[in-house]
Formats: sequence, structure tokens, C-alpha cells
Amino acid sequence: MVLSSQTGVTNEWDSPMFREAVKQFEHVAEVMNLDDNIRERLSVPQRSLIVSFPFRRDAYDTVDTVLGYRVQHLLTMGPTKGGIRYAEDVNLGEVAALAMLMTWKCAIVGLPFGGAKGGVCVNPRELSRSETQRLTRRYTMEIIKFIGPDQDIPAPDMGTNEHTMGWIMDTYSTHVGHAEPGVVTGKPPALGGSVARREATGRGLVSLIPPTAHHLGIKVEGSRVAVHGFGNVGQYAALAASEMGAKVIALADITGAIHNDSGFDIEAVREHVRRTGGVADFPDSDVLEPSMIFELDCDFLIPAAIQGVITEENAPRVKARVILEGANGPTTQKADVILREMDVFIVPDVLANAGGVTASYFEWVQDLQNYFWSESEIVGRLREILNRAFSEVLDISISRKVDLRTACLIKGIRRVESAKLARGVYP
Repeated sequence: MVLSSQTGVTNEWDSPMFREAVKQFEHVAEVMNLDDNIRERLSVPQRSLIVSFPFRRDAYDTVDTVLGYRVQHLLTMGPTKGGIRYAEDVNLGEVAALAMLMTWKCAIVGLPFGGAKGGVCVNPRELSRSETQRLTRRYTMEIIKFIGPDQDIPAPDMGTNEHTMGWIMDTYSTHVGHAEPGVVTGKPPALGGSVARREATGRGLVSLIPPTAHHLGIKVEGSRVAVHGFGNVGQYAALAASEMGAKVIALADITGAIHNDSGFDIEAVREHVRRTGGVADFPDSDVLEPSMIFELDCDFLIPAAIQGVITEENAPRVKARVILEGANGPTTQKADVILREMDVFIVPDVLANAGGVTASYFEWVQDLQNYFWSESEIVGRLREILNRAFSEVLDISISRKVDLRTACLIKGIRRVESAKLARGVYP
């Protein structure tokens, strides 16, 4: 009995985000005339783990039980790779969608990984550091049989950081009886973490501005950039764009949005954020309604916060010439269609924010070799991989007369298809 005829099977991961991911995949599969068997196998994850587990709160008698997930979309290409997020609204469908996205992302830039993702249903802002550590160690034990440097390699995501990865590495290492730094990436340098990993997603994204600008005839020097989200990705993207000679004219985060036509001193904004917790009330700036950042007249718009912020409602008012997707899924499919009709050039998330997983790959390689590279080596290799991938997908886009998102997915899915066909079916 084929998968599509098994009642309810495809609903196991049902969520708006998973439906959107599958719809996107099906569209590209149709465009590239993908083999039906491969199409069916890639439309759902290979492994999905749901766990429920207790963890003790700081009030010793209080024990909470939470749900956790780990989804491995593709086991064909090598170990699986993907972040772990802590968020109240995380669910199996969201994690499955992000795991699928990771498969395409790794394949597009040529990494030897399949996609994975994990999550725990918890509000990390309500946890103390000790509570977060206990939660992390217990979650690690729940998924420990499914992770490892040759099996599945987690990394930070929303609500997690290098300390979280350090606790996972320590828990795993204690369990196996020896230090195993390659089990996670994005960990502290003292535990085998790589230099330049923290800023890799933002800087990698901005490394695509010069080739994009060259293709569209935009002058980088003095170009206007707006950044939605001033977390890890947004901060380093803004900093790198400013260092490149662009003017960062607008910034937004959960505290509000600010605007200055002359451009911001990004280091000064970062210092303000360290002191106050957000970009709001930064001196010498105009207050901006956060939603208006998507409607500013600018050359490059960088959505670097959460998914689904550019929708069919606000897409017609977008004035940016280029959208560089720093977040995962910031543009809905309906908005994508509208923006293409408006000739807005979109560098999609599967390429634009692939700097993070590429730097994670570098960290994993360094851990396996016990030989570490300099920051200049890492930055140079990161730029080389992303620029090569951009050039390849741009060629596909031009030759097949498709948008860059479709071209990216054609490249990624074709690589996965080749690996699937080369391995065959067992038994």
C-alpha cells in the first residue's frame, strides 16, 4: 500500500507550516518532473520522535512535564543536521517542516547532511538558568539514542544558545564515557566550538549582497538596508552591511522600530541594546511602527526574526528591490507570488541563511579532525561556498526562467534525488 493511500499518515505532521513546506516541495517537484517514488519519499520525514518528560523547577517540589520533538527528514546524505528550539508553540508539524527545509538547505550548498530539527514546548524566558540546564539535560537523555556525531548533530535555534549546546555535549559525553565535541555545533569555543560561528548566518547572508547587487545593477556603497529582527542574525547582518558601505536606515525588534535616513552606527545600536534590551529609544532616530519597516523605500530588506511576516496583506506595499531572507519562512507563498509579479528579487531562506549551517559544518569537521581553523579561513570558505551556490542557482533561474527560490529547490532536490537513486532501495 503506497503512503498516499494510507488514511491519516500524512496528517501525522499536519500544521500550517508543514502544509506550506509540502506545497512548496510539490510545486518544485512538478516543475522538475521529479520521479513519483522519490517525490513520495521526500514529502514526509524518515524519522519523527515525540517525547514527554519531567524536569524539576527551582522550587524543589515542583515538577513540570513538557513535550519534546526531534525529526530527521532525510538519512540518505550522511548524518542529519538541524537546530533545537525552545518555544511555547513548537509542535511536530513545525519541526517537520523545518527539518525538510534543512534538507534542501544543506543540499543547495553541498553539505554532506540530511535535514533535522528539534524542539521543546516551553517558554525559555520563564526558566532560570538552572531550570534550563535541567530541562536540556533531560531532553538530551530522551533523544540520546538518535543523536551523535555520525548520526544527528543538533545546533542552537530560537530560545537556545551555545550554553544549551554545551550541556547537551556534556550530557552525551558523560553517557558514552568520553568527550564527544562533534555531537553538537554552536557550542562554546572552550568545548570545541568554532570561531565565527555565532555571526556566520548574518555575515553569510550579507556576503550575498555583492553578487546580488552586481546582477541587478545596484551599487553597494550607499545602498539602503532595512533589518527586521535584531537578534543574532539581524545584528551581524546589519553590522556586516554597514562595514560593506551600505546604510542601515531601519531596525526593528520586539521592543519597537527605529529609522534614520542617514544610516545607523550599528556598534552604537548594539551597545544600546546591551544596556536597554532593545532598539527602542535609540538616540537620533525616528520612531517607526514595526510593521512599516516592510514598506520602507530601500534597496535591501532583511527579515531576520520569525516566519510569516511578509504576507499577502503587506506584500503589495513592499518597496524594497531585494529581500534577503534571514529568518526561516518569513515570506508566505501568497506573498511570494505577489512579490514576483512586482519584480522584487528574493534571495530565499534556503540559501540566504545557509551561512549558519555551513559554519556548523566547519565546526563539525574541525571537531572530527581536532584541528581548528583561523577566523579568516572560516570567513573565506564561507563566502566561497555561498557565492558559488548563488552563482549556480542564478544560472538555473535564468536558464529555466524560474524565480530564485524555485531554482534553489531544484538544485537541492536534484542532489537529493541523485543520492536516493544511487543508493537504491533496501532490501
